[in-house]
Amino acid sequence: MRIRSTVVRIAVPAVALGLVLSGCAGSDDSGSGTSAIGITNDINPHDVSELRDGGNLRLPFSGYPKNWNSLQIDGGDTDVTNIERPMMPQAFRINAAGEPSLDTDYFTSVELTSTEPQQVTYTINPKAVWSDGTPITWEDIAAQANALSGRDKTFLIQANQGFDRVAKVERGVDDRQAVLTFSKHFADWRGQFAGNSFLFPKSVTATPESFNKSLVDNITLTAGPFLVQSTDRAQGRIVLGRNPLWWGEKPKLDTITWSLLDSAAYLPALRNNELDWAGIASRDELKSVEGAPDIDIRRAPANQWSHLTFNGAPGSLLSDPKVRVAISKAIDRQGIATAIDNGLVADPKPLNNHIYLEGQKGYQDNSLGYDPDAAARELDEAGWKLNGDVREKDGRKLEIRDVMYNQDVWVQIAQIMQQNLARIGVKLTIDTKPGTGYFTDFIQPGDFDVAQWSWVGDAFPLTNMFQIWGYDPKDLQGNYGRIGSPELNDLIEKTVSELDPNKAIEMANQVDRKIFEEGHSIPLLQSPGIVAVRANLANYGARGLATYDWTKVGFLK
Repeated sequence: MRIRSTVVRIAVPAVALGLVLSGCAGSDDSGSGTSAIGITNDINPHDVSELRDGGNLRLPFSGYPKNWNSLQIDGGDTDVTNIERPMMPQAFRINAAGEPSLDTDYFTSVELTSTEPQQVTYTINPKAVWSDGTPITWEDIAAQANALSGRDKTFLIQANQGFDRVAKVERGVDDRQAVLTFSKHFADWRGQFAGNSFLFPKSVTATPESFNKSLVDNITLTAGPFLVQSTDRAQGRIVLGRNPLWWGEKPKLDTITWSLLDSAAYLPALRNNELDWAGIASRDELKSVEGAPDIDIRRAPANQWSHLTFNGAPGSLLSDPKVRVAISKAIDRQGIATAIDNGLVADPKPLNNHIYLEGQKGYQDNSLGYDPDAAARELDEAGWKLNGDVREKDGRKLEIRDVMYNQDVWVQIAQIMQQNLARIGVKLTIDTKPGTGYFTDFIQPGDFDVAQWSWVGDAFPLTNMFQIWGYDPKDLQGNYGRIGSPELNDLIEKTVSELDPNKAIEMANQVDRKIFEEGHSIPLLQSPGIVAVRANLANYGARGLATYDWTKVGFLK
């Protein structure tokens, strides 16, 4: 599944742009990290017997939730998801290699019980209850499946998560069992309540009104080791406390406090002992905390990746796929990677796949490559002729507006692209926006020519392929660039329907190549995931693809 992220603490270039663009590293420090997801992470693992009871974990977030329903279009960003992870049910835990295992706190069994038709049977842990004491039942699963099915467009969903392929949900042997029958095969059936997706109570998902509006101000029913203890929008603070009705292992922490901060304030707050975690955003920031007392540096490539999305809506400046492809060929993504990750990873590389993260099973390079000379020729062939420094066609100049969150890293990436594109007669204007309202006010309405943000991947990369790269003008979901084709839609459909994992990987890479060829978007960088944390914090840090066990996060004795 993909969720969006407006603020990602990936590395900020630590050298002057002049050096960056000439290909110079600007330092002998090649970094000790890697750019690929691996089979391990860096969370300072310890047995719970070594942790003290109690304590407050202090974490930052960058934007107050516009909607606590992370299934709803306004709630589908990484801040909401991260805050809710200790509170909401999921079917599977994920290890550092991206491999799922059943989360028995919530389900005693989740099995593919038939292939013709495809059926998946969820058996709910009989101890599992919502935070008001009501049991989690098959009706919660059924309500969510219906809400996300897409059959009722008044449910303003972020993505359907494969529930458009679920024909019905029925009660099993009792109220604690749900049987999902699919109308079409769904390859990533394990990811429907896992990865970046949670199970919500039927009180939230039963009607469009409750789905869209009931969690705008706060979250109500949860079912995890923690629940919301207090919120203070004026102070920008959210405090989670232990759930007194939690039936699983007792969590070690008393509270988790989320503080609303500008991303530039994360590291200073950590050094001032006001936070316990901060992302590393540059080589200079890394050096500023290396060797600092009571602070550890932890490294594991993150599952966030930055990209550039084109606006190809009918009538837009970039509606012609030939123009979008030409522009993509003129962007030196390797140069961007060298500049951004220099000194942080040993061998900086761009991300060359939309579907899979580097190091994840299935990853291969399907990109079109960097070829500014070919880009210039293709723009000529498309009728965009050079007139001075900027190309023109039919009285329109090829001046494109790049919309992004106002953060140094995004601006500096845009400055590199600005110089790349100037070489072929394309003018790129940098247009920064605040984090609050970034998606609802600019990206969702299509108020951009190109735009930068990050997607957050997980262990179920096929779940929402159609969400971003499929195109239905009546149901855009996450395809904010409004780009697609019947051919791509058909290829996505065949991939998502393939129950053979190896065949699905092969077909997903065909989808990826087609995405490049249509000029939908171009991946830029996978975050190196370097973080600074309080040294005595255990079972938390740089998690890679893994999910945290929130009952085991805590401080050493």
